[in-house]
Amino acid sequence: MNSEANVAVVTGGAHGIGKAVADAFTARGCTVFVIDQSPGDWFVGDIGNKETLERFARHVIERTHRVDYLVNNAPPPMAGIDACSYEAFQQALAIGVTAPFYLTKLLMPWFAPGASVVNISSSRDRMSQPQTESYTAAKGGISALTHAMAVSLAGKARVNSISPGWIDTTGASITGADAAQQPVGRVGKPEDIAAMVLFLCSEQAGFLTGENICIDGGMTRQMIYHEDHGWIYKEGN
Repeated sequence: MNSEANVAVVTGGAHGIGKAVADAFTARGCTVFVIDQSPGDWFVGDIGNKETLERFARHVIERTHRVDYLVNNAPPPMAGIDACSYEAFQQALAIGVTAPFYLTKLLMPWFAPGASVVNISSSRDRMSQPQTESYTAAKGGISALTHAMAVSLAGKARVNSISPGWIDTTGASITGADAAQQPVGRVGKPEDIAAMVLFLCSEQAGFLTGENICIDGGMTRQMIYHEDHGWIYKEGN
């Protein structure tokens, strides 16, 4: 991963986790292609749109003719069953599931030997809060898509996913109860996810495919009940 010949593609790479991933690849000498809907010095576009994905894929291939690492990171919108329209739910699935599938399909013929695909899911693929249906469904979908693609792309690319928990993308110093409730004692950082992306794309992970790795500070492993560890159930919470 130290050669400028290696090419990384990152969706939603202008901010937060995506930016940390793109920066990590750049620091290791990779040529990095980012697509994001925010204006900037990258390919600007909505990955929920089929034609945009096709233009982006052509943009990458015409300049490199190979892809070593594909990170499907762009997050879908979150809306709950009370307020989410049919169209909004479809858009969440388009961004969160269809786009990773279709972009992988478009770039697949140019995957280099040892290529790796990393899909960014969420710990919400296994647990929920009220009124999060569009986001949660999309994240559950990409987790399942991961193991399906891992089997279909056997011999062509390894495919894994990461399910982040609470990752602060603001750079704030989060202390107190918000940090203390995490078994590791702090909230996550984008760099925590970027480090795992680099590992999954490395030869060290050469025997790993079809897996989902939850990076959440242990929160999904922590059982909490009424009056447990100072937590009190209140009606409506």
